[in-house]
Amino acid sequence: MKRFLLLLTLMFAAPALADSGLPPPELAYTQLRDPAKELRAKALMETLRCLVCQGQSIADSDAEMAADMRALVRQRIEAGETPDQVRGWLIQRYGDYVTYDPPFSWLTAPLWAAPVLLIAIGLFIARRSFGKDDDESEGQEGTRA
Repeated sequence: MKRFLLLLTLMFAAPALADSGLPPPELAYTQLRDPAKELRAKALMETLRCLVCQGQSIADSDAEMAADMRALVRQRIEAGETPDQVRGWLIQRYGDYVTYDPPFSWLTAPLWAAPVLLIAIGLFIARRSFGKDDDESEGQEGTRA
């Protein structure tokens, strides 16, 4: 019984040790000195997805990974890279998942084509459903005459 309680305690205590305890990178929570560069970095960070938190941008996330990515974005913008270059670099490392606006390619084509296809299917079903009543009523009128 004691072993079971010890195992249960360790199991619940393990997530508390998941944080690395390392200090955040220097530019994770510090803005760039040039307001124009900080504005570009901030705009880019709001369009990049946190790889740990689902549905949050790296600008909004408190995860350590997001802090590392914020520092990386600020370092590269400070070094003179454009936001598109930084985005491209991040996509090369982490894939299209890192951006909220994935580029059009054969891998992402189903994402772009699915809404159009679903609307077309819905219109087809609606036309068949409403068209049946018109055809049936015309047929009944033809038999009455």
